[in-house]
Parts: sequence; structure tokens; C-alpha cells
Amino acid sequence: MGLLDGKVAIITGAGNGLGAAYAKLFAAEGCKVLVNDLGGARDGSGASIGAAQAVVNEITAAGGTAIANGNDVSSMEGGQAIFDQAIGEWGKVDILINNAGILRDETFHKGTEENWDLVLKVHLKGTYCCTKPVWKWMRDNGGGVVVNTTSTSGLLGNFGQTNYGAAKAGIAGLTRNLAIEGRKYGIRVWGMSPGALTRMTSDLPRYREMAESGEEFPVTGQPDTIAQAMLYMCSDLSGDQTGKFMHVARQGVAELKVMRSDGWEPTHAYTAQEIADNYDKVFFPDAS
Repeated sequence: MGLLDGKVAIITGAGNGLGAAYAKLFAAEGCKVLVNDLGGARDGSGASIGAAQAVVNEITAAGGTAIANGNDVSSMEGGQAIFDQAIGEWGKVDILINNAGILRDETFHKGTEENWDLVLKVHLKGTYCCTKPVWKWMRDNGGGVVVNTTSTSGLLGNFGQTNYGAAKAGIAGLTRNLAIEGRKYGIRVWGMSPGALTRMTSDLPRYREMAESGEEFPVTGQPDTIAQAMLYMCSDLSGDQTGKFMHVARQGVAELKVMRSDGWEPTHAYTAQEIADNYDKVFFPDAS
């Protein structure tokens, strides 16, 4: 018996890296998987069904069930086609993992409008386009699980990733709102913030330095380990939890939370000087 027996999952960007790890683990746990991947380069150029089909071939060779899809997630037509293929093949969708993405890293000073638009289109609009038809179906058919991929680049910030960080922060906001709207319909919505050594991250400075020094990459930051966290989020193991963000990376596994202090009692309209005078003790009461 698998943790996902009888379930159907759509996983975007599943031709390599994390998406491929998710697809293979889910199939091994009894899930039927639509493996979507545009099949282009890391910067979003090019297209080929080959990457998605290779993952499907590996799954079916191991006795699992999967189909390949090469549609572009960043258009409404592409999102609808992905959903339609899953429904046409298996009649339902229980799980959607929005994992597809590209990188066009550049500092804000040197960045171009073209790269800004494309990164937001693939990540943020792509999440919208793929979720929209699945959401309508889940809303009318008893619910399901949606996992959106965010990043510490959006939640905490990272040098040289203003376009990517803005997109990932937008996805986090979308995730929080969807969790609120989906609760009454049985739709659980999670955010995943992964930190893995993959094709997408292999030349980032912190990962490149580890490789050059011969440092072994921790097991918690490897795709197979992150896939286990994704399995937890999408299976009955996580119960009715929703609206949460899991961060799984080389530092370990954690839930990311947005925190706020109790603030001041609303006794009057505070001036900028009053805020300055009381900032540390109000917003950071535990600070020494």
C-alpha cells in the first residue's frame, strides 16, 4: 500500500531536478502522475517533450503510471491543456504541484524589462494559469491539495535575484490567500521553499563554492529528501493542515512563518519620532 494509492497528480517542471524527484516518488507511492515540462533550457529558451518523457519512461519501467506533457505553464491555454490531459486520461486531479520555473538572474541595476516580465510570467502567472482550472474542478469535487513553490529569495531576499524574488514573494501571497479561500471546499494549499543542488542552482555562488571546496552537499538539501517533505504535504500524513510553508534545504527542515509583534495599543496617532523611540522594544521585545 502506498501513501498516494488511487490519487492523480499534476506536477509541472517535472522533467529534471526536484520535479522529477517528486514525480518518481509519487508514482512509487501509487499515484498516477502527469509529468509536465516545457523541456527548455534553464533560462526558459527552447522546448522539447524529451525531458518529461524520460521521467515517464523511468516511472513506467518501475511499474508506475505516468504520462508526459510539454505545454507551457505560463499561458491560460497551456494550463488548461495540462488539466484537460489529466482529466481525459484519469478523470480527476487530486494534487497539483506548481514547480515549473526559470532563472534569469541579474542585479536590479542591470536588469532588463524582458527578463523581469518573463520570470514573473513563468513563475507567478504560470502558478495562476495551472491552478485556475484545477481549482475549479477541486472546488466542485470535494477538494484536493495544491502546493506552490516559493523561495527564500522572495521571503528573505537574495542578491541578484530581484525578478525571481519578486515572483516567489507573489507566489507566497497567492498561496496564503488560496488557503483561506479553499478551506471551506476541502482544498489544502501549501507553500514549498526548497533549497536543493539541481540544474537550477548548480552555479549559484553558495553552491558553487561548496562544489569547488569538495564539501559534500547535506542530505537534507538533496532532491530525494525534499521529495519526502512534498509527499508529507500532499498525503494524509499532514491531516487537514493548510496555509503553511515548508522550508527544506541543507540547513534542515523547518516551517517558515510570518510573525508580527503585539504592537502598541491604539491610544492615539503615533508620530514618526515615537515609532523611532520605541521601535526596538515594540518590534523586537526580546532583543538585548
